[in-house]
Amino acid sequence: MIAVVFDVGETLLDDSREWGAWADWVGVPRHTFSAVLGAVTAEGRNNVETFQYFKPGFDLARERRLREEAGIGESIQDSDLYADVRPGLAALREHGLWVGIAGNQTAHAATLLRRLDLPVDAIATSGEWGVAKPSSRFFERVADMVPHHCTETVYVGDHRDYDIVAAKAAGCKTALIKRGPWGYLWAEDPLVRRDADWIIDSLLDLPDLLSDLN
Repeated sequence: MIAVVFDVGETLLDDSREWGAWADWVGVPRHTFSAVLGAVTAEGRNNVETFQYFKPGFDLARERRLREEAGIGESIQDSDLYADVRPGLAALREHGLWVGIAGNQTAHAATLLRRLDLPVDAIATSGEWGVAKPSSRFFERVADMVPHHCTETVYVGDHRDYDIVAAKAAGCKTALIKRGPWGYLWAEDPLVRRDADWIIDSLLDLPDLLSDLN
């Protein structure tokens, strides 16, 4: 059985609302925050570095705790899902594929995702596992989660380094989804062209693409 495992941010979730909440939290206009995030992204750096421009010494874990204490902490709502997520995931399962979610999110995010009752077989996050992409140990945990070996797993994400290059190095097949700043920025990147088995515009593209594999 082929397994399909999905990244979360800008693969399943539109992160606009959450990034906007962070801009409000650090006290800068949302457009300004977005522009600096884009510059950090274009340079291939970790998006967490964006905060340092506005608040040097920014401690993400501490600020998350403060947001929770203020009653405006992390949330994931059904409205944050891209429109193709529920039908796309359901179609994959109807085609007999095993479907999972594993991304660089907090342990709390895993709880929030499970509450959405998505049509998937398993959900896990780096916060639960204690290891994050692009570490090879993250993809070892993915291999433990799926029914078979990584060579029979398709990892779907929007990020060149964390999703496509790292998953390919772990032996997975890979699909880059062309949305969010990373997906659009890197769709034509040489490393993506080298390591992505498919470049897709929608999750609804996957059932037909993967039917022969299954």
